[in-house]
Amino acid sequence: MSQPEILNQAFELGYTYTRSTGPVVGRFLTELRDRNIVGIKASDGRVVVPPMEYDPDTAEELSEFVSVGQEGEIVTWAWIKEPREAHPSEQPFAWAMIKLDGADVPMIHWVRADGESEVSTGARVRAVWADETIGFMTDINGFELV
Repeated sequence: MSQPEILNQAFELGYTYTRSTGPVVGRFLTELRDRNIVGIKASDGRVVVPPMEYDPDTAEELSEFVSVGQEGEIVTWAWIKEPREAHPSEQPFAWAMIKLDGADVPMIHWVRADGESEVSTGARVRAVWADETIGFMTDINGFELV
């Protein structure tokens, strides 16, 4: 019994377009490049960091930027005992929800600590800036305990 011929064709998947970050995310990233952190005021007055283009409750377009602090408080966290290759640190660290001073909605980032026992809900942290900032979220190279 003969085998049917297997047909194949070389194929390369590619994305031939680029996407603009737009006025809200673009402003956020530009501010990071300049070592500043901004949020945006939602329709109910809450300050959201990172900023979003539309209000999560009303779908209203948002445009009022607000400067927030580079320090904040850990709202909740999870310890990463064995970082993987894709993680931001080769050393154990914490993923944390951090409510920056002047913000009402916490953002997720990573926290440097020598051990799990140093991290706690309510602990104060400060942004650590990358040596070279380029307008990416990684311009904040984690947070350190204050």
